[in-house]
Amino acid sequence: MGGAFLAAAVLARLGGRIGLPTIPLFILAGILLGPHTPGVVIVHDPHDLEMLSALGLVLLLFYLGLEFHLDDLKAGGRRMALAGGLYLTLNVGAGLGFGFALGWGTSEALVLAGVLGISSSAIVTKVLVDTGRLGNPETRPILGIIVVEDVFLALYLAALQPILSGADSLSSAVLDGGKAFGFLLLLALAARFGTRVVSRLFHTRDDELLVISFLGAAVFVAGVSEWFGVADAIGAFMVGLMLGSTASGERILKLVHPLRDAFGAIFFFAFGLSIDPGDLPTVWVPVLLAVALTLAMNVLAGLGAARIYSFGPGPAANISTTLLARGEFALILATMAAAAGLDERLSPFIAGYVLLLAVLGPLAAGRSHRLARVLPSWTTGPRGGDGTGGGTMSPREQVPA
Repeated sequence: MGGAFLAAAVLARLGGRIGLPTIPLFILAGILLGPHTPGVVIVHDPHDLEMLSALGLVLLLFYLGLEFHLDDLKAGGRRMALAGGLYLTLNVGAGLGFGFALGWGTSEALVLAGVLGISSSAIVTKVLVDTGRLGNPETRPILGIIVVEDVFLALYLAALQPILSGADSLSSAVLDGGKAFGFLLLLALAARFGTRVVSRLFHTRDDELLVISFLGAAVFVAGVSEWFGVADAIGAFMVGLMLGSTASGERILKLVHPLRDAFGAIFFFAFGLSIDPGDLPTVWVPVLLAVALTLAMNVLAGLGAARIYSFGPGPAANISTTLLARGEFALILATMAAAAGLDERLSPFIAGYVLLLAVLGPLAAGRSHRLARVLPSWTTGPRGGDGTGGGTMSPREQVPA
């Protein structure tokens, strides 16, 4: 475990010098130091890190839940819903069509719809900070799309879990789905109306007690979620949604951050351990086709969002490239697919796809001005600038409007 942390840290430091995000480097560390690659092998059996990897997955989704607030939907309004819906329709629809075109199976196509359809909120946030665009006008629709994706994520995982569990009849599938949605609805109601009670239960001035409390709640509900057919990760997401609206929400967000980073790195590293580089050449054609399809859909979605918000080609290019990267959610789906015994080509395909886009996404975002030169201009108002400036925003102003 110590070797895994150190290897991930060394590669991340080297990648940071040339502006690469950490997620693909953590995966690469797992591939290089795993049992399928000649040379030094730190972990011979990927299952040795299975529990730590599961904890990393739970903390990643718990953190996303903390960052997401139900009030964001009200603040976002119609334009946020339109932009987010357009993005999901184009990308998830293209992913589903691509999955069926590959002919790997219906369940595999449904997994690929999510893999190709959902961007990496972790990488998107990092790109916005690194490029200094938090004050740009197009940052609001970008964050709005992320909010809509988070809502879709919860519903999508809840619907996908009974399918992947292999229900043997329509009635059992409906029953499993009903149990999953019922439990999810219960958690949603608790998040919406139980804030005062939850806030009192978790209120304490002692950071140690607060960490133990929220970590126990996230892991416990994640485990109970599996009993009801809901993915453990989405159970943790709902706990984060509840706690994010409490008086202790800001403190929890700060306290969980290092835990998320540490165990999230183990999750990505462990995923790399399961990848055999020898399998990647067998899927390189589908990977390249999927990357090209994602690029095309993101440009269309960026143009559509720019039209909705009356932006020019500069902001449209920024939206398209900033949302390009795929990361943690795709790997969550890969883990679920492997546990369900789906097509063995899914894991290497997702690994190659994520690695390529996690590297290309930040690089493309830093050079979005080149894409802006070839995009059509349909600016209709003063907000449709070139997207290169914009000043600064306070944290509250960064919430999608």
